[in-house]
Amino acid sequence: MSWLVAADAGWIASAPAHRDDATGFVLRTLGRLDYERCWRAMRTWTDARASDTSDELWITEHAPVYTLGLAGKREHLLRANAIPVIKVDRGGQVTYHGPGQLVVYVMVDLARRRLGIRALVRRLEAAVVDWLDSSGISAYGKPSAPGVYVSRDGQEAKIAALGLKVRNGCTYHGIAVNVAMDLAPFADIDPCGYPGLAVTQLRDLGVAMSVEHAGETLAPILAHTIGDATR
Repeated sequence: MSWLVAADAGWIASAPAHRDDATGFVLRTLGRLDYERCWRAMRTWTDARASDTSDELWITEHAPVYTLGLAGKREHLLRANAIPVIKVDRGGQVTYHGPGQLVVYVMVDLARRRLGIRALVRRLEAAVVDWLDSSGISAYGKPSAPGVYVSRDGQEAKIAALGLKVRNGCTYHGIAVNVAMDLAPFADIDPCGYPGLAVTQLRDLGVAMSVEHAGETLAPILAHTIGDATR
């Protein structure tokens, strides 16, 4: 496995990145990645980070995959299809990742940021809400059900899912925002473990945007909101 660790470190370091000096975050653009490779890299990177390692946001999207969190129950996988299911170590239940969905992985040293995990979750939600508002979309978080929601035709629908893992006081995994994707695979699961939960995306709310542009505009807001001591 040592060669895998070295390989992960190599391609992570070579991915396009820039440092946001105002927040201390490194914003790293990974492009479209195999989910398992990215998950392994998150763990490798987190295990290797030192006390002075900069926090990072990894901007990516994935090929079709269902991920089942630590609390995940297979009963929420309603119908089998050709999409793989991977049991992972984040919090939460089952969700779907696929092309056209922006995923931002949040690699944060909680103690250094003086944050608890619940405060971090609230800040991630607040950042997405603010970002959506800039496109004219009114959205909100829910204390009882992490993520970001909108009201569409009088029905609540989820537009962003969130799940984190804390390891050695540092987080990985993150937030997934539906931008312009095929939402059909969500019909074969109970999204985030909630039967009948509707999902939506920017495209269906009248906002045309690429995943690349979504990442370029959301990541800086995430960085600044996480680092905002007034929240």
